[in-house]
Amino acid sequence: MKNYQVLIILLFCSTISKAQDLHTSQDSIRTFFGELIQTMKDGYVYKDEVNWKDVETKLNRNLNEYSDFSSSLKEVPLLFDLTKADHSRLYYKELLISGNFKTPSINDFSEQWAKKYKTNPGFEVKLIGDNYGYILMPGITDANSPKSIRRLAQQMYDEINNLKSQKDVKGWIIDLRFNTGGNCEPMLLAFYDFLGDNDIWGVLGEDRRLQSMISLNNGKYNYDGKNQGRIKTTGELLVNSKVAVITNNATGSSGEIVALAFKPRSNTILIGEPTNGKTTSNVKANLPFGAFMTLSVGLDSDRNGKYYERIIPDINITKEDNFDNLLLDGNISEAIKFISEHE
Repeated sequence: MKNYQVLIILLFCSTISKAQDLHTSQDSIRTFFGELIQTMKDGYVYKDEVNWKDVETKLNRNLNEYSDFSSSLKEVPLLFDLTKADHSRLYYKELLISGNFKTPSINDFSEQWAKKYKTNPGFEVKLIGDNYGYILMPGITDANSPKSIRRLAQQMYDEINNLKSQKDVKGWIIDLRFNTGGNCEPMLLAFYDFLGDNDIWGVLGEDRRLQSMISLNNGKYNYDGKNQGRIKTTGELLVNSKVAVITNNATGSSGEIVALAFKPRSNTILIGEPTNGKTTSNVKANLPFGAFMTLSVGLDSDRNGKYYERIIPDINITKEDNFDNLLLDGNISEAIKFISEHE
């Protein structure tokens, strides 16, 4: 994919620093934005839909007003807005800059969800009700190296496997309501027993043609057949177990990839609300002065090569969350009903 290694993560590669011999602040501004625009022209998945002449004219007119490089970064949102790059972010020192796109607010969610969200929920595995396995998989942004990814994936897999091996679990509920993104690799490795040795998701070009396929095989996470990471597995697979996946409007980016990986799986149902709609594959692209951006270079698909702008659940449940008592949660009630059918 044009010299990029596809990532579904905000921070993954090592930064390549780039020194510039510049004489004025305007030199710095022109150098930086020139390379930023060229990076998007080269790799942005929707680059052919952008009127780059119009974009550069508007941007350069505004940049003429700046004599300070840091202040000129106020124009980055304009660039993202004009190119409709709603999944891209620019990082410079302590700054995180995105476009002016509508995002969900806390008022779009139930009080129960907002209450739980404020606690910064982590990964959870437990038995609820009459032997139903419950897994809360939040977004993962703190696994940035191959070693940390393997370690975290193994820890999560082992917790799931421990419950699987010790209890007679009737079915499984995977909760993605707090999965706002990050790195999908440790998430999908942790779910290896459910997904098995299969293709699990793909990357399409703007023409909707398959460019890359990601698979699991014997505990390995393979990208186009190349091993990216692995875990040690044990016990029987759960590929035939009933699984209910819960999503909402906070489920985004790599959280949506997890939902995509389960969508074509047999004995699976999706419950809740439509996902956030950040179904583009991002890479980390380095820029001058230690800055970098997350650049959308492909479209996420399921294992069959089907692209979804957002993932629509099979059963729609809106604002019926209850994290104080999961058995009173409307989404989980539907999940239990699905699992209990034809036991």
